[in-house]
Amino acid sequence: MKRMRFANICFFAAFVAVLSFSCAKEKDNTIKVGILHSETGSMAVSEQTVMQAELMAIEELNQKGGVLGHIIVPVEEDGMSNPAVFATKAEKLITQDNVATIFGCWTSDSRKAVKNVVENHYNLLWYPLQYEGMEASPNIMYMGAAPNQQIVPAIDYCFENFGKRMYLIGSDYVFPQTANRIIRAQLKFLGGTVVGEKYVDMEEQDFSAVIQDIINQKPDVIINTVNGESNVAFFEQLHEAGISPSAIPVMNFSVGESEIEAIGVENIAGDYMAWTYFENMNSNKNLRFVSNFKEEYGSKTRLGDPVEAGYIAVYMWAAACKKAGSFNTEAVRIAAKGLSFVAPEGIVTIEGSNQHLNKKVRIGKVKDDGLIEEVWASSALVRPDPYLSTYAWARGL
Repeated sequence: MKRMRFANICFFAAFVAVLSFSCAKEKDNTIKVGILHSETGSMAVSEQTVMQAELMAIEELNQKGGVLGHIIVPVEEDGMSNPAVFATKAEKLITQDNVATIFGCWTSDSRKAVKNVVENHYNLLWYPLQYEGMEASPNIMYMGAAPNQQIVPAIDYCFENFGKRMYLIGSDYVFPQTANRIIRAQLKFLGGTVVGEKYVDMEEQDFSAVIQDIINQKPDVIINTVNGESNVAFFEQLHEAGISPSAIPVMNFSVGESEIEAIGVENIAGDYMAWTYFENMNSNKNLRFVSNFKEEYGSKTRLGDPVEAGYIAVYMWAAACKKAGSFNTEAVRIAAKGLSFVAPEGIVTIEGSNQHLNKKVRIGKVKDDGLIEEVWASSALVRPDPYLSTYAWARGL
């Protein structure tokens, strides 16, 4: 299916704007939205495909007439893998570009930087990533997994299938640090042990000391919360050191199909991922989604959980606008509560109490072709619990 490219959308929007300006009584029929991701820096390898999914969803909606009779015009900004830049660009999108909403961010540091901006201006950020929880802003719609939809079930799976001795390695920022605080509390409850815990810079390329420590500690499983390009070096060096998944598997929280090509499938095949979506899910909706994406962006492109979540975000926003009959932030926010959408992963519903999604939880294993085979899934949708309030062992976190 042929869709308008971004340039065509912008040309059409500009043409419509000129016509509207020339006729004072004619209403403007465009609505601008912000697309805020890292197109440069260490996080670009992860965020590019999320941005593409958001743009594809916008194109699809525009082909059907847009939203409330308005053609959607995406305004792209590069967060440059820097939280301070994300905040500056979010400020620009709201105060200068007058966007109705923002789709974007990846790291929790970037989300928290933008959180302050959207709260100050009472705008909405649609966030596509799983994250560490302990947050429920009225100005953020959380499209990724809460910790009870990723971290907790993944640790249970590792404990039951690999062993009780776990090594924690992550990037040095809020998501890995908070995730590992959750994991320590969970393992204490289960009777497990953290045998090592290391943090590295976001652009770290030398993992020799970490890998030597892993060899010395001999964990049953490695829990990986490293983000961005550093994963390429980490998995290459694990492979070179002879640490195979059959000996010490890695459970990943921030690596998906989109990153596997850069890492090299030979370096990660046999390791595990905890997400709510995998590219090779066998449903008609997902087959169409994957086919359309690859037609638009290339047959070799891989789609991971955050990519699908970015796609969901745009459609959820559009549905909330239609329900509200308005682009007004508060009207859209209220209308979004309880909304359901048949996504590529299956039906998802916005939880009214905390603006996270009810989703199924999945764990997968990387195959030799770079796709992820589902090895476990929850039997039903899991209600989001960002503060882990239903877990006695999580009190005080």
